Amino acid sequence: MKHSLKSCINYLQTALLVVLCGLIIPFGVVKAQKLQSDNGDGTYTNPVIAADFPDPDVILVEDTYYMVSTTMFIFPGVTVLKSKDLVNWEYCSNAVPRFDFSKCYDLDSCHRYSHGQWATSMKYHDGKFYLLFITLDEGGFLCTASKAEGPWEIRKLPKGFYDPGLFFDDDGRIYVTHGYGRISVTELNPDFSPKTKDSLVFTGDIRRGLEGMHVYKINGYYYLYGTYGGKDGIQVALRSKNIYGPFEQKVVIRDTTPGINFGIHQGALIKTQTGEWWTILFVDSGPFGRFPSLQPVTWKDGWPMVGVDGKAVITYKKPDVGKIHPQKIFPTSDEFDSKKLGLQWGWNHNPDPANWSLTKRPGFLRITTGRIDSNLRKARNTLTQRPFAGYDNKPTSGSAKMEVMNMKDGDIAGLALFQDPYAFVAVRQLNGTKEIIMVNDGVTVDSVPMNSKTIYLRTIASNSTGKALFQYSFDNKTFRQIGNELLMRFNLSIFTGNKFCLFNYATKTTGGFVDFDWFRTKFESL
Repeated sequence: MKHSLKSCINYLQTALLVVLCGLIIPFGVVKAQKLQSDNGDGTYTNPVIAADFPDPDVILVEDTYYMVSTTMFIFPGVTVLKSKDLVNWEYCSNAVPRFDFSKCYDLDSCHRYSHGQWATSMKYHDGKFYLLFITLDEGGFLCTASKAEGPWEIRKLPKGFYDPGLFFDDDGRIYVTHGYGRISVTELNPDFSPKTKDSLVFTGDIRRGLEGMHVYKINGYYYLYGTYGGKDGIQVALRSKNIYGPFEQKVVIRDTTPGINFGIHQGALIKTQTGEWWTILFVDSGPFGRFPSLQPVTWKDGWPMVGVDGKAVITYKKPDVGKIHPQKIFPTSDEFDSKKLGLQWGWNHNPDPANWSLTKRPGFLRITTGRIDSNLRKARNTLTQRPFAGYDNKPTSGSAKMEVMNMKDGDIAGLALFQDPYAFVAVRQLNGTKEIIMVNDGVTVDSVPMNSKTIYLRTIASNSTGKALFQYSFDNKTFRQIGNELLMRFNLSIFTGNKFCLFNYATKTTGGFVDFDWFRTKFESL
């Protein structure tokens, strides 16, 4: 009965979301909550995805667009999305289930916060998908698959390339661009080992930080499409008749207009089936992270100029891909009824598979403590998910129902927003008794006695104000605030956006566990 009831509720919630996305109620003052980019009238509004999908690379294969983004230390990671129209995106796969190339990815006496996978180059060649990326500590890696849905194979390469741009030329040769400030080209062997030495082809001369190059061959020119990075990014194109240069440079957009497109940069050029040109770049968008933005491209004198009249667009007509496709909504809420985690979830570093389960108690996510840790930043089996920002600037809430009767002394389990700083509301057991605590930046700022076996936890976070608060309830109706506000940041010490987290870690003894019945998100009223 529990599963069928939960499934029914989940179905009704999903149906309601789909209706709300397309419905505008014609009563003047009453309007449906805007949940995604597609406006339902042939236009879209940026960001094209209001969540942390940075460093996008996008390709078209047959009638489907694929996007890859940076996930760094989150696994399953190296997230691949798919779309039929460049506006409505959905999860396709996580190409790397776990990353077993250093003990630091197990949070074993070290970590990979602000490191790990980033700036992946995506290509499709001779029936195979390729993902080429670097980690600063471990080097270069290549993932391949015959389908974007996977399964993907990963292998370590003999050499890594910073912010690589993979390119298969017409004559069968393989090249990669790479570098920071000084951009080089290297020819590769069929096994992706270097065939030649690195050849310096361009040195950035606008300012420091030229990077993120993607390579295209259009009308006889090689284009290197990259950025002078930073919050006030500058998107440029380099072009030459020869892959080794000399290259000339053109600023294709430099938009520092305050708002959702400030500093738009780093991404991919895309040609649609109908011959239109577009680009997906990203914007540093606040504590929730870096959001993709879809912009039109107009060719002028052989240069791909972005936006309209030098400015990035906010609301604009959708790309013409030859057909009209339905709106899509990313999954966020989870009743934990499946035997597998949804693609929206990823663990903070590699999980310990022996200490979490969706099957030991069907319909629940069980997290068991497997070792002693001093704080959340060091804890394994912390399950994370990107929050989505509201298009109407409404804050986003994440809530969870948690059963706590099997905790042990020293255990701390609950719901967090994680970045640097982080904060959480949790249950802590000490000397056989439980209390509800709120921890902000590692400091316990409030506690309340608890005698219940079940608790509902909630955090409400605003990407626009940068503030988050934490609440608890015993009936899922009346919520009480605990502690103080978290002043969220997008800190480069972590380098991914703030994330919702479900966790349970031990400070004294292992073996205790909690069961999460569900996790749900919604946009809250201001």
